[in-house]
Amino acid sequence: MTIRVELNPESEARLKAEARAKGLPLEKVAEQLLKEALAGRTLSRGQMSVEEFHRMLDAMAKGSERLPDVPTESFSRASFYEDRLDGGDAVPRR
Repeated sequence: MTIRVELNPESEARLKAEARAKGLPLEKVAEQLLKEALAGRTLSRGQMSVEEFHRMLDAMAKGSERLPDVPTESFSRASFYEDRLDGGDAVPRR
């Protein structure tokens, strides 16, 4: 299928720069960008391949090795509700 797309000067310049950087014709770069955009739409519907899921998890974990170790007891029910254990309300009533 052939389609015609009018680009503003900024988008045109960016497309040309990307094509030059990749050493590909404009049409091929535009086709790749369109395919990527359409593939991205499937992710918004909750559809993701196992490989994409693992890449997403790796990206989320990147840099986590620099986070401090937090003791497991920090996540106990009592630690979240300690202000309510005495029967008081966490939020003052009006």
